[in-house]
Order: sequence, then C-alpha cells, then structure tokens
Amino acid sequence: MNIDFPFHFDGRGRTADTDDDDHIRDLIEQVLFTSPGERVNRPDFGCGLKQLVFAPNSDELAAATQFLVQGGLQQWLGNLIQVEGVEVESQDSTLRVTITYLVRRNQQRQTAQFSREI
Repeated sequence: MNIDFPFHFDGRGRTADTDDDDHIRDLIEQVLFTSPGERVNRPDFGCGLKQLVFAPNSDELAAATQFLVQGGLQQWLGNLIQVEGVEVESQDSTLRVTITYLVRRNQQRQTAQFSREI
C-alpha cells in the first residue's frame, strides 16, 4: 500500500493509505499542480501548469500546455504510465485537466480528471 495524497489520517487514526491505481492518480496530480522551484530538494519537479492559467487563450497556448503537461508526466512518471492524451480547459480561475494514460504494469487504460481553482 501507498500513503494517500494529500496526507491525512484514516478512521483508525493512522496514516491513510491507498491502492496502486489511486497512488498513480495522486502522483499525476502532484506533477500537474507543482510549479518548478516549489520543492526545495527537487527544484525542477513539476510542469508549471499553473503559470499558464492567466495567459490569453489561443490554439498556440493550448498546444503548448498539452506539450508541457505531457512532457512533465513523461519525465517524472514515464516508468509508471504512458500518456495517451491530454486535454486542458481553463474557465475563469478554474483549470481542468483530463489525462488518458496506460498503466505500464498491467496495461490498463485510465482516464483521470483534475481541477484546481487558481
């Protein structure tokens, strides 16, 4: 079992854990919403997605965002998943990201949606 993200305690007062599939989803969320420079011991971790939220929408920005997300996931989680698709949507101050990926250990296709108010 893996420690659940965000860190919290379960009903027994112990550190909450999670299964492998949810753990991978948690790792994807951490890569997406961590800005490079945010982690002291790993200053290049993350994909910088939050920096693009307030840029003017355009086809070029959408393509750059998809490339940025896919590259960040490949760099940090490439041994666990193969990214098949990235869809990024920004409305007002909310960012929605949908990732379709293949879990390498069992070849199962998963789709996960993340949203964050910035």
